[in-house]
Formats: sequence, C-alpha cells, structure tokens
Amino acid sequence: MNAQQQPSTQFLTLEESAKVDAALLSSPEKFLTRLTISSWKLLKHIAQEYDVAIEDLTPQQIVAWFEQDGKIRREQGIEAAYLKW
Repeated sequence: MNAQQQPSTQFLTLEESAKVDAALLSSPEKFLTRLTISSWKLLKHIAQEYDVAIEDLTPQQIVAWFEQDGKIRREQGIEAAYLKW
C-alpha cells in the first residue's frame, strides 16, 4: 500500500468524535455509533481497493481483505499494514 492509502491514526475526526459526545446517547450507544462510523470508513476503503461499491462488497471479500492486511502486518510490519493494531 502506498502512503496515500494510509489512514490517519484515528478513524474518527475530532469533529466527528465531538458530535458523538454531544449526542443524547447512552455510553453503549456512543460506543456503537463510533464503531459504526469507523466501520463505514473502513468498508469504503475496502470497496475502493476492490473497485466496487460498498453495497456490492461480499463477506468473502471483507474476510479476504482482513487476511491480506494481517499477512502484510506479519510479514512487513505494522507500518506497512492499513490497520495499525
């Protein structure tokens, strides 16, 4: 992956996080909201790599993408992978 494909260190911007914090939601609902926004952004990235619309992604493609990213992390190090964990 090239540098243009690398995500920021956070999947939520400060503005997005502040909007979630300001929402009239319980703590579990805020967590789920953050998770959903982050997942949506990740799915956009995966769909772009497969050159398909998000709604056309299959579970198999998502699993394959995670396997590939994990393989890159193991073989080339965390900085080479898209997900930094």
